[in-house]
Amino acid sequence: MISFEKAFREVMKHTQEWGNEQVPLLESTGRVLAAPILADRDFPPFDRATRDGIAICSTALEKGKTAFPIVGMQSAGMPQQQIGSPDHCMEVMTGAMVPLNTDTVIMYEKISLEDGIAKITGNPKKGQNIHRKGSDLKKGEVILPGDIRITAAEIGVLATVGQDYVTVKKMPKIGVISTGNELVDISTIPLPHQIRKSNVLSLYAALSRENIRPELIHLKDERTVLQERVSKAIRENDVLLLSGGVSKGKFDFVPEVLEALGVAKTFHRVAQRPGKPFWFGVQEVLGTTVFSFPGNPVSTYANYHIYFVPWLYRSLGLPYPNREVILYEAIANTLPLTRFVQVKTFWKNGSLYAKPIQDGGSGDMASLTRSDGFIRLAPKENAHKKGSMVPYIPK
Repeated sequence: MISFEKAFREVMKHTQEWGNEQVPLLESTGRVLAAPILADRDFPPFDRATRDGIAICSTALEKGKTAFPIVGMQSAGMPQQQIGSPDHCMEVMTGAMVPLNTDTVIMYEKISLEDGIAKITGNPKKGQNIHRKGSDLKKGEVILPGDIRITAAEIGVLATVGQDYVTVKKMPKIGVISTGNELVDISTIPLPHQIRKSNVLSLYAALSRENIRPELIHLKDERTVLQERVSKAIRENDVLLLSGGVSKGKFDFVPEVLEALGVAKTFHRVAQRPGKPFWFGVQEVLGTTVFSFPGNPVSTYANYHIYFVPWLYRSLGLPYPNREVILYEAIANTLPLTRFVQVKTFWKNGSLYAKPIQDGGSGDMASLTRSDGFIRLAPKENAHKKGSMVPYIPK
């Protein structure tokens, strides 16, 4: 049995890459941008009016002129117009090109209009209310860095530079496998000795948030069936997430099946709670990474977030932030292992606090609905004090 710290380091040593692919812009939300995006023109691409009003030449202001005949209109989407004399002005709308031979925009609220003459009532400054060409970005500069998650904001930027197809990092093909003779389909009315499958569906939902739609597989606790079906899953997937069959019971065949299939064990059993029987390894020939979690629902769910999510982020080149919270009350961990405790979090005076919830152990699935995540508590002779900072894993 190894420590949590060593187990985590070992998992992070085995990150993968799955290459890139192009997807339509509107299918790229939530995906990871594979390479930087460069501006294909200056931003903004022209001197742009930021107010509705009139455009004038400041030299006329410097000569004391305050009344300007209006010679036309410049609206957004119209080719650039021009004034022929600095003694004239042109009406201009927000977002429009600033007319040629003008350099200052005065909003309607600072002028009066009468008989085609605009009279200035304020004290304008040269160059005001103009968003200058290239002031945000020059053509060829990086407008979006690579290795970022694409959100609605990035979609707008990608559209602006004409990226109707986007190069993103491929997501892994994942198989999610549950084991156990006691598990039946959710549409089945279970007999007294049976329970409905739930872990694989929780993992499916969690993976869906990462834009991954895994294959769901359920296997009976029969060595021959397990070996045949897991062998197929290893060949067809980049990653396997298993739930159940890794403890020391008479029907826990998963470790020996995995090793028989050439999956090199990195470790089995971690000094942690929940999830002590966690098994991790890699099929080096095929490159398939295997996370085999204990079957209790809290164990599966916790270890997915503790190990798999950071591993996935690092594989995709995304940062996985180290989060901390403040303990709202003292918590003891005198056991010689790392504990992951379910907590409810809340903000107080600008800081994030965590308070443990009551649960019935790693089999209490309903407790997951009452918590926001897990805090990590190292073994300690004395209790972790109220007000101390501890690592936090949101779910």
